Amino acid sequence: MLNVHAYAAPSATAPLEPTVIERRDVGPTEILIDIKFAGICHSDIHTARGEWGDAGWPIVVGHEIAGVVAEVGSDVSKHKVGDRVGVGCLVDSCRECDSCLKGLEQYCLNGNIGTYGGVGRDGKPTAGGYSTHIVVEQDFALRIPEGIELDEAAPLLCAGITLYSPLNHWNAGPGKKVAIIGLGGLGHMGVKIAHAMGADVTVLSQSLKKQEDGLRLGADSYYATSDPDTFEQLAGSFDLIVNTVSANLDLDAYMGLLAVDGTLVEVGAPEHPMSVKAFSLLPGRRSLAGSSIGGIPETQEMLDFCAEHGLGAEIEVISADKINEAWDRVVASDVRYRFVIDTSTLG
Repeated sequence: MLNVHAYAAPSATAPLEPTVIERRDVGPTEILIDIKFAGICHSDIHTARGEWGDAGWPIVVGHEIAGVVAEVGSDVSKHKVGDRVGVGCLVDSCRECDSCLKGLEQYCLNGNIGTYGGVGRDGKPTAGGYSTHIVVEQDFALRIPEGIELDEAAPLLCAGITLYSPLNHWNAGPGKKVAIIGLGGLGHMGVKIAHAMGADVTVLSQSLKKQEDGLRLGADSYYATSDPDTFEQLAGSFDLIVNTVSANLDLDAYMGLLAVDGTLVEVGAPEHPMSVKAFSLLPGRRSLAGSSIGGIPETQEMLDFCAEHGLGAEIEVISADKINEAWDRVVASDVRYRFVIDTSTLG
């Protein structure tokens, strides 16, 4: 066993605090990763603060992990010591069901194992990237190509793939009009990726305060949803809308922005149930869909795509003693656009 430094949430209401956790010995098909950077995702906060249910405290969160291979098991063939690698939201799955065999481990029919808050094959709770090291199966570690700095790569393991997957699946590209709802940690990557795919990209944000950023990141247009004229002006405009917001929105209003056969995809996860009227769907043969991260092959594809197009997350690197402050700023939407922890400061 290896004792490593980490930051943990001791309860739903207590601030995160430094701790020491155990990592298992490296198995034959596993690698030990020396974590260099860990992104802060709003999912970390929702989980640790009990907003999505019992988290099984204390819990070490973090599923945007970038680092370097420090040790490999005897049967490892995909990675070697010194390789730049990342770990996203998954550390294992059944690997046998139809979804897993198709490379859709995020939809494992037998239940995948999350990077934190899950139960590993060893029967112990999984602990995430707010730590200095992690042991993971070689198949669930991604190669981070040269051309992406490790700190900018970390958020791609969740924010990047969460947007790449629906944009890829619904064929964003030349001739397609795509709208991204929200210009935050997820949304800013959606703008970058959709633009690189060749789509015409519009940002739909509550206000125009980030308009300059949105256009700089690749948006062709930027509209404030607080202005009721926006919904009249853009009615029937978009082939694809991706909603990155985790608050409950008036979905009927947004469905009205879709063209015939258009799709609105939810990637944000509101705390309360969503509702939509049937007549928001029927007239234009419109669809309301959901998408969750990506499988291992698609995540690697996303990383390669980002390297090819020079895409990384817009980040603010912080030391470990600023994590609680950063969480409060994330909740207050006071970050442009992703906090990344320098894990060398964990201890």
